[in-house]
Amino acid sequence: MSNLVQIRVAADVSDGFDSPAKQKAANRSSYSNRPFLSLRRAKQFLGAAKFKLFLVLFALSIVVFVSSRLSSWMGWNPHHSSSVSSTSRGGYTVLINTWRHKSLLKQTVAHYASCRSAEAIHVVWSESEQPSERLKTYLNKIVVLKSQKAHKPNFRFDINADGEPNSRFKPIKNLKTDAIFSVDDDVVVPCSTLDFAFSVWQSAPFTMVGFVPRIHWLDKEQNNAAYYRYGGWWSVWWTGTYSMVLSKAAFFHRKYLDLYTHEMSPSIQDYVSRERTCEDIAMSLFVANATSGPPIWVKGKIYEIGASAISSLRGHSHRRSKCLNDLISLYGTLPLVSTNVKAVSARNEWLW
Repeated sequence: MSNLVQIRVAADVSDGFDSPAKQKAANRSSYSNRPFLSLRRAKQFLGAAKFKLFLVLFALSIVVFVSSRLSSWMGWNPHHSSSVSSTSRGGYTVLINTWRHKSLLKQTVAHYASCRSAEAIHVVWSESEQPSERLKTYLNKIVVLKSQKAHKPNFRFDINADGEPNSRFKPIKNLKTDAIFSVDDDVVVPCSTLDFAFSVWQSAPFTMVGFVPRIHWLDKEQNNAAYYRYGGWWSVWWTGTYSMVLSKAAFFHRKYLDLYTHEMSPSIQDYVSRERTCEDIAMSLFVANATSGPPIWVKGKIYEIGASAISSLRGHSHRRSKCLNDLISLYGTLPLVSTNVKAVSARNEWLW
């Protein structure tokens, strides 16, 4: 009898768990918990989204803060308008320095004539012989043919028969732009890259803005005198720092042509005349002394279409270091300011 009771009880327990009524009740319980689970998941998702949004806003605030600090330190002012004329806002003058490179000159003039923002092209001619009428006619025609706008760039030669290096920065009469793009006859900068550099210069019109950075650093001190080293591209690449941009491909304000010629110390101009390869360093020192700030290096592809550059010749670095130290001595101070900031167009970069 006890065995029958035990079997019955076990059967009742088993039937209770397997009964349809209890299964429905269990299902109702699980279904009733689903809204709470969905609500919890929604809260978790919203919390993660809010956190991500907070991180994005925080990162943007840091970028804005750093940009404002950087702008004030570098002298950048996107809304600057008092010192730059409306004409300059629309274009620049290309100032090409040439010497015995007629074939290269034809290529560079043709290229810069095709840049829409080029309002004028001036060739600084430093040879003893005058440019031939045939060359003048050819270049005038090529400017008209290559220009992509109705108003063709004004083209002319600025003759400096004495071959004086300082003549590269002589004042130019009847200039219609504040912006000067100084470039060697063997350097080609794509028009889009040049336009970007021009926009950077417009935000800092009294700073040198260019494509060829150089660096200086303290090499040694002896008898209370400091000796500095001049560093080329590989030094800039290695350190990530620069303190000059060379006038072989750089924007600067036209006022520096007048100031360099009329306000620069005669002893410095005489030194440049003797050494013949230091005018670009002299201009970098002059602008740095006027602004008390660093130049701006613009990242962009440029092409040197001539033979091997002077910078690749043996002894070039030593001569440039000597030039730098001699000019610092003549200045009586070191105005150069080092920086590791460069201007990059976000349109052409995957990571910026």
